[in-house]
Amino acid sequence: MAEQPLVLGFETSCDETGIGLVRGHTLLSDALATSMAEHERFGGVVPEIASRAHLEAMVPTVHRALAEAGVGLRDVDAIAVTAGPGLTGALLVGVAAAKAYALALDVPLYGVNHLAAHVAVDELEHGPLAEPSVAMLVSGGHSSLLLVPDLAQDVQELGRTIDDAAGEAFDKVARVLGLPFPGGPPIDRAAADGDPGSIAFPRGLTGPRDAAYDFSFSGLKTAVARWVEARERAGEPVPVADVAAAFQEAVVDVLTAKAVRACRDAGVDHLVIGGGVAANSRLRALAQERCDAAGIVLRVPSRRLCTDNGAMVAALGSRLVAAGVAPSGADLGADSSLPIDVVSLSRSSG
Repeated sequence: MAEQPLVLGFETSCDETGIGLVRGHTLLSDALATSMAEHERFGGVVPEIASRAHLEAMVPTVHRALAEAGVGLRDVDAIAVTAGPGLTGALLVGVAAAKAYALALDVPLYGVNHLAAHVAVDELEHGPLAEPSVAMLVSGGHSSLLLVPDLAQDVQELGRTIDDAAGEAFDKVARVLGLPFPGGPPIDRAAADGDPGSIAFPRGLTGPRDAAYDFSFSGLKTAVARWVEARERAGEPVPVADVAAAFQEAVVDVLTAKAVRACRDAGVDHLVIGGGVAANSRLRALAQERCDAAGIVLRVPSRRLCTDNGAMVAALGSRLVAAGVAPSGADLGADSSLPIDVVSLSRSSG
């Protein structure tokens, strides 16, 4: 059997410059440069800073990925790049770089969907995805439930956040509690010493008349802020660990309950969780507990592959090449609001 194509992946949708090399389902290298420290004092990602950081990090990160994989540029058979969704300026840096490399090497270029790539990365650790599967993507910008009949060509949205994404809520609550940005890891650590049942925070969109698969975390974020403010006005200490644990429990309770319900309703017995919030220890534990009880196979990538990275883009590119999907044209652009049902931007899809 001929050796599978070597795919070089570019990820620049937000603040991390990710370059990955994948052959089939085998990850050869995953190089990352982050500008997170430059955004920390602003309490969030500043698009202009992120774009400039991508420009500075791009070529060195490509060279590092090639060196880690022990290959040269001329060994690359195809290139994949995140075309959306994400920050427009950041996306444009990655797309421009990928187009330049593809043109210089005379290899096909695939503009891919960032969210679908978060699903594809799981194949690097757990093998081919069962199809259909349900995928739940939870990050700073997205909270989505997807039905995945065919990862290369058919991804369908079941539900999404109608306001704050889960990761965004973690960041905002962390700020209220005086914890560092980004908020996910410090809240996870603080919650380990707290009581999740100590405070009854609300579970958004869980009433009988609410959309079955949509998410809302804005009300929860506000409830936490008001609870903390009330304690401070009363001159009482804020139990940071308890607040973190109760908030975290409210988020993961809703996420896992809706994901399991989506699997049951669709008659699907495989659930994949991806995105930065998938690194949260309580989410992983509760999802496993509820999937085991429902007879659902749970697949979650290792924590290092949950956050944005080039490996996930290369993984999806490898899947597209194997499926014979048409590559993108030379006029490939960035689409900050690329819908999830557009897995890749081929010449025929614009």
